[in-house]
Amino acid sequence: MAREAAVAVENLETQVEERLIEGASGIPVLIFSLVMMLAGAGGVIGGVVRINTLDAADVSAVALIVVGALLFLAGLFLLCGLTMIDPNQARVVQLFGRYIGTLRIDGLRWVNPLTTRKPVSTRIRNHETAVMKVNDADGSPIEIAAVVVWQVEDTARAVFEVDDFVQFVSTQTEAAVRHIANNYPYDNHEGTDRLSLRDNADEITEKLSAELAERVASAGVRIIESRLTHLAYAPEVAQAMLQRQQAGAVIAARQQIVESAVGMVELALNRLAEQGVVDLDEERRAAMVSNLLVVLCGDRPTQPVVNTGTLYS
Repeated sequence: MAREAAVAVENLETQVEERLIEGASGIPVLIFSLVMMLAGAGGVIGGVVRINTLDAADVSAVALIVVGALLFLAGLFLLCGLTMIDPNQARVVQLFGRYIGTLRIDGLRWVNPLTTRKPVSTRIRNHETAVMKVNDADGSPIEIAAVVVWQVEDTARAVFEVDDFVQFVSTQTEAAVRHIANNYPYDNHEGTDRLSLRDNADEITEKLSAELAERVASAGVRIIESRLTHLAYAPEVAQAMLQRQQAGAVIAARQQIVESAVGMVELALNRLAEQGVVDLDEERRAAMVSNLLVVLCGDRPTQPVVNTGTLYS
């Protein structure tokens, strides 16, 4: 059996890992900010009205306008910290480039308004590769494609460890499918315990899932399932391989027919001998065995010949 090639995947040490933060409930902050903004707007309007009434710049009126403007801006600043989080979505929070944590609680949350909040979907996704032409372990050109079900498990790794985690999963999936196809033959023509892509689909997909999980672990991605969706010989060798499969099927069928025919001949001879129907010498037994095998193993109907004489003439 051919030796399997080892998967060379270097697991780099991760620089950052996800840590969860809750933030503050957004509803109280929203109400408080709106009150501040209304109070500030009222102060500004009241100061302007006071100045217009007195026809002079009163100190208290100016102070009222300044305080009102500050209250309005403070309320507006607090509103910038509100973040809406949908179910199965996370927000990666950074403050001046430093990773603060990840928000996973859905609903309206509030964090420091100076932070940036990058959305990352944690929904389950499918990735289906294009049909690729590769060579199997025997060197035969085949066409293969696969679908991978995956999900972001660590949002910090997904954002900071790779450039684009979606493209990363796509590239690594194609590389893993090519590697698996190169390590196993399309068919097990030798009849050994060697795994093949066509006959051992479940075992092959398990190995594909394991290799994929190792390849995308640095991006914080979890592989849920992988399946081969397309597997066929390349068009230039498909006809020759089909003839080879047909010949193998014919040989297997003939072998089964011969084994069954031998059993039937043995049973017939034993029954004749047990019941004493006829006493045959070795030459006649051989002739009878030959005739029975011709009848039972032939692929065309036989034409019986009726012997009107004796058994020996």
